[in-house]
Amino acid sequence: MRIAQSIVACTLLALAFASPASAQQPTKPNVLFIAIDDLRDWVRYLGYEQVKTPNLDRLAARGVTFTHAYCASPVCNPSRTALMSGQRSSTTGVYSNGIDWRQHVTVPTLNEHFRANGYYVCGAGKIYHGAFPRDNDWDDYMHERGVDADDVDAPAKGKAKKAKISSDAPNDGVEGIRFKPLNARDEDMVDYATVSYALKQLNRSHDKPLFLACGLHKPHMGWDVPKKYYDMYPLDKIQLPKVLETDLDDVPPAGIRMAKPDGDHADILKSGRWKDAVQGYLAAITFCDAMIGRLMDGFDKSPYKDNTVVMLWSDHGWHLGEKQHWRKFALWEESTRSPFLMSVPGMTKAGGVCDRTIDYMSIYPTLCDLAGLPIPKHCEGPSIKKLLQDPKAPWETPAITTHGYQNHTVRTEAYRYIRYADGGEELYDEKADKLEWKNLASDPGYAAVKQDLAKWFPKTNVATPGAVRGKDAEAEKKAKRAK
Repeated sequence: MRIAQSIVACTLLALAFASPASAQQPTKPNVLFIAIDDLRDWVRYLGYEQVKTPNLDRLAARGVTFTHAYCASPVCNPSRTALMSGQRSSTTGVYSNGIDWRQHVTVPTLNEHFRANGYYVCGAGKIYHGAFPRDNDWDDYMHERGVDADDVDAPAKGKAKKAKISSDAPNDGVEGIRFKPLNARDEDMVDYATVSYALKQLNRSHDKPLFLACGLHKPHMGWDVPKKYYDMYPLDKIQLPKVLETDLDDVPPAGIRMAKPDGDHADILKSGRWKDAVQGYLAAITFCDAMIGRLMDGFDKSPYKDNTVVMLWSDHGWHLGEKQHWRKFALWEESTRSPFLMSVPGMTKAGGVCDRTIDYMSIYPTLCDLAGLPIPKHCEGPSIKKLLQDPKAPWETPAITTHGYQNHTVRTEAYRYIRYADGGEELYDEKADKLEWKNLASDPGYAAVKQDLAKWFPKTNVATPGAVRGKDAEAEKKAKRAK
């Protein structure tokens, strides 16, 4: 009898000291939600050989990488609002960084939904656009220290405030394209503090399943990171993007207005520092990669390692001279495509690769699907759970990206079709023309292709103050008269 009682006591004691993650394994999985700012497809695991991303590569090797994942909008605030709300920009009217999404989104957001369904929801860094936080939606949140409302990065403050951060660079980039090496340590940077917060949460006791969001700011501009990352990319070894000088000749006026060839690109060419700018972007990517490595090293030592869905995404891509364009703010491949990967215990196989075209409207419903939560009716994208189970499974849904009022692109495995608010069009054969150099939209032989792709354009197009200007305004007037 005493032996039996002793066994029971020991069992109860063991359960009492078991990690919360272990205790909740039979029910709901934890979620590690990693967001990166402005990271395009320049990662080694997607085939870009010039960059050094060993930690992103090893994380990608754990699960399924999506080679053709596209943002809902190529701008920070609209992209993140769409992803986190499950509603497209064309539904909410959130088209730019200056629009307060909190006034336009009335549905439960992703973190709200998980919190309402029993999760401890916490995060740090940049998940939503920094200018419009809503802290009451989280159980706990640590904002980026030193990052202002205009999305301009700065060294971390707080404990790192005493660090003497300086630069030997003669200037801070070229006009609006900002970059310079810093005489600083990793510990002095904002993203280091964000990862530290995530690691603390991974080693705390939680009595609920954990939804942990970790938002890294780099490689958002300015590309000001410790000098050691610049040293990894000697200027004489830098390779510039492949560009076509006449690339804009067959692009309609609306596309040229987005490209702004007389702006950043003209400034870069005049300065003779194109390679310097590419070096800065690569250095910022590798700094980000180091932060991912630190996060995953800590995750692997935590009690959450075996029962956590790991998702990594970047809010959109970036141009570095392609189409004579810099930054995001456009509907071509470079600004809309970005890294996206998932690892799901017991489901995904290591090294899985999915070539299907998806967009970020699938993130909200997929995480609900994996966690066994109801998928809200307002979600405008399908779950991609079937692609996690079988990356080669049939998939008919294309990726859709919106930039501004009534400017949309549809991306399938075979084509990209862009239609602007004023009726301008672009069509690219993605099998034969991966760099999107030949616009086929005016070729009558592709009329049926355009008609088939056009059926995917959003049917709802909400206009918001400041979102409709010039020819966009004329397009809206014509649409109203047509009704």
